Amino acid sequence: MAMRKVLVYGSRGALGRNVVGAFEGAKWDVLGVDLKDEKITPVGQTWAEQSKSVLDQVSTELGGEKIDAIINVAGGWAGGNIADAGIIESSDLMWKQSVHSSVIAGQVAVSHMNKNGLIVLPGAAAAAEGGTSFMMGYGMAKAAVHHLIKSFAQEDSGLPEGVTTVGFLPVTIDTPMNREFMPDNKNMTPCDEFSSM
Repeated sequence: MAMRKVLVYGSRGALGRNVVGAFEGAKWDVLGVDLKDEKITPVGQTWAEQSKSVLDQVSTELGGEKIDAIINVAGGWAGGNIADAGIIESSDLMWKQSVHSSVIAGQVAVSHMNKNGLIVLPGAAAAAEGGTSFMMGYGMAKAAVHHLIKSFAQEDSGLPEGVTTVGFLPVTIDTPMNREFMPDNKNMTPCDEFSSM
């Protein structure tokens, strides 16, 4: 029996490395996508250029084979309300990290996923619970990902037959960066909790 294949988008971040390790431990063939130090690296200045770059590289790496799952853990966090001087830049960054990667992950699924596959996208509890006044760009991007999750789950989404789409909605993930910037937060969710699902 052939090894099952998974594409992990954001494979070099703290959560991504943990997810990759869990799949490798379960004997899956892992294909990573990240901005650096990975076989597949989005290239280009625009969303369209990065999409074409990822699709071309995935196609080359797979050589006609299909994948069974796509796990998108790309993302980050930026604070700021509408009065902050950097609101445009932080919103743009959040959109690129969460929304661009999620749409590209969906495009990869259209071309390269087996029937009855799985797509996991990165949402956030805060964006599901209401307004995000102190982190507007983050909340806006995550709300868009929540919309994609619902849209991908619809029958006429364009995804292969039987594909299941889910999101994970963390509050705060226990990563070295989060620990550095929030040393007093004792309620972080360990990365293992996500990768063990």
